[in-house]
Amino acid sequence: MHPLHATTSAPESTNTSVLEEPLELLELARHLGPEERERLRQIEAHAQAHIRHQSIEPWNQETLPLHMLQPLGELGLGELFTGDSSQLFQGLAHAALARADVSFSAIIGIHNELIVGTIESLGSTEQRQRWLPGLKRLTTLGAFCLTEPEHGSDIAGGLATSATLEGDQWHIRGSKRWIGLGTVAEVAVIWARDTADGQIKGFLVPTDTPGYHAQKITHKTGLRIMQNAEVELDLSVPASALMPKATSFAATSEGLRGSRAWVGWQAVGAQQALLDLARSYALNREQFGQPLAAFQLVQTALATMAGNLAVSTALMGELTRLQEEGRLTMLRASLAKATLTRLARESAATARDVLGGNGILSTHEVAKIAGDIDAIYTYEGSYGINMLIAGRALTGVSAFV
Repeated sequence: MHPLHATTSAPESTNTSVLEEPLELLELARHLGPEERERLRQIEAHAQAHIRHQSIEPWNQETLPLHMLQPLGELGLGELFTGDSSQLFQGLAHAALARADVSFSAIIGIHNELIVGTIESLGSTEQRQRWLPGLKRLTTLGAFCLTEPEHGSDIAGGLATSATLEGDQWHIRGSKRWIGLGTVAEVAVIWARDTADGQIKGFLVPTDTPGYHAQKITHKTGLRIMQNAEVELDLSVPASALMPKATSFAATSEGLRGSRAWVGWQAVGAQQALLDLARSYALNREQFGQPLAAFQLVQTALATMAGNLAVSTALMGELTRLQEEGRLTMLRASLAKATLTRLARESAATARDVLGGNGILSTHEVAKIAGDIDAIYTYEGSYGINMLIAGRALTGVSAFV
């Protein structure tokens, strides 16, 4: 039996199918070459057939079906940012995954941008040789350990985890929170402040190192498949664990800027799913002797959602052009992340209205997507922080304190 079908099946529901030909408002894939269009088609088909329905029960139970990651590695999604793939293809692949399940898109996005990307750009030759082959196949998973219990938005100045070099050993002590895959990863990218010079530095630490302890965070209302963790650190690693190019907080800025851009693609994919679901429901659900789609309020709701999606898609399409030209600024990335997750939130509330009472059932998917959108509205820099980053860039004045 194929591993995808081993343990997870679609729950019963009266609304688990999208339209046979879901809307593609701006058809951005037409800008891809034939090979990338075919790759994207394969990813979209796999995500809809093997992730969308199968993710509902794991979402309900806050579990990660690890067997569902292996086929994504076979589709090349463990090394999405490497090779010659275009920025537009990478973005549309993120959207395709988010259209099926936002947690899986978060896992793939963080894996590529903050794990594989960090090790490739900041790691030593030995570190790259040791970790990248398994990571790129998704047979190895990583955790990006930056956020702390008391330091999230102010992490650059407030990071408290310490690293002290004694002889040929680094001693790392501290706590991390909201660490994606912290309980299941084989390697952790740990950011700690060097007690000698005060700089924030990056270390690659196998999670079976004595003194690495991760505990799953439970009772989340969004991204319930993503296994976030609280991590306690009191460990020693060789001097070679330091990534040679990760010797200041500036080393993280490139990854954080890029990660805010792909969250914009998550918002696009989530909005596509919401429109698919609300439109299908409106066409198939009858009230007062006619389909919901015949009512003016419902048509207005669908048109509003389509408008939000069109604006979001167009913005991300143009952002990929700027990325290709090396012109993705923090202003542009932060505005995209904040604005698109806000629009996605609005569309989730609108879709919930269209589905009425069924809108609060995870098996009808809108409530599941809405909870996940609330999570991406906050992570990779909250809405407010990203707006302040944009405001600082626009005015030259910092309003953080």
